[in-house]
Amino acid sequence: MIADPAAVAAIAAAISRVPALTGVDPSSATRLAGLQNVNYLLLCDADKYVLRIPGEGTSEYINRRHERVAAHAAAAAGVNAEVVFFDDVDGLMVTRFVDNAVTMTGELFRANPDAISRAGRVIRQLHDRSAPFATDFVLFPMIDEYKALLASKRATLPDGYDDVHRSATVLRDALMASPARLAPSHCDPLCENFLNTGERIYLIDYEFGGNNDPMWDLGDLSVEGGFSDADDAILLNAYFDGDPPVQQASRMVAYKALCDVLWTLWGVIQHANENPADDFWAYSVGRFERCQRLMATDEFADAVSVIANVT
Repeated sequence: MIADPAAVAAIAAAISRVPALTGVDPSSATRLAGLQNVNYLLLCDADKYVLRIPGEGTSEYINRRHERVAAHAAAAAGVNAEVVFFDDVDGLMVTRFVDNAVTMTGELFRANPDAISRAGRVIRQLHDRSAPFATDFVLFPMIDEYKALLASKRATLPDGYDDVHRSATVLRDALMASPARLAPSHCDPLCENFLNTGERIYLIDYEFGGNNDPMWDLGDLSVEGGFSDADDAILLNAYFDGDPPVQQASRMVAYKALCDVLWTLWGVIQHANENPADDFWAYSVGRFERCQRLMATDEFADAVSVIANVT
């Protein structure tokens, strides 16, 4: 039950816009987790829904029309939960609640190799079966946009960020010299965006969805889940249904570094916007330092070499 009058009023206003939620008591909602939005579980007769109210400031960097296209396309491909309502003016969304599902975490993935395999297969299903999304996920222009937004807010970046950015530029040149075939991609595969029923996995939340190098989703999930080399091998083998091509495995390693470059900036934006959901400065510094460590390894140097020397 929601006791805060302001929250109840916001839920009631949202419910009034969604025909499927007619008659739902806003005070009966249950708050669900969420980093940049506010999510509620709602009961409507025998049905269960998730109401997503967009977080303050998200319109600065999320295109809700693009998200709507991606969310519906992923649902049609059997990957996303069913989308019941989506207003692309402000991003208000209602999806059908996935019953008997466990919200995944890095710990749950690492303890369950079968779940890692299912995640690899559902990512491949998204890439292969979804209709194209409305936009491309253009990594380096996005990094530049985030930096410009932070400059406008006079926000501070972690010490050494410019050095990492220069290293990322070298990697960009290698990746751009051998561009990948783009596929409809999630682009923000937090472990918590995977719902595991034990029989299948759903991949939800397409705010950053776009047509992208498929290896981004694998590299990003590996980073988010704290995967070991053995876990990465399980993920890659499930995705490719066998041994992965060396070039693709190398691109996955590259994106493990680049996703931390991007999400460091995203975290600083949340910090600048005073998002109360988490300590986003600590989040940003943690991601940034992990990126620095990876960029200093032989694994990263070898991956860049493989990508740069593709024929």
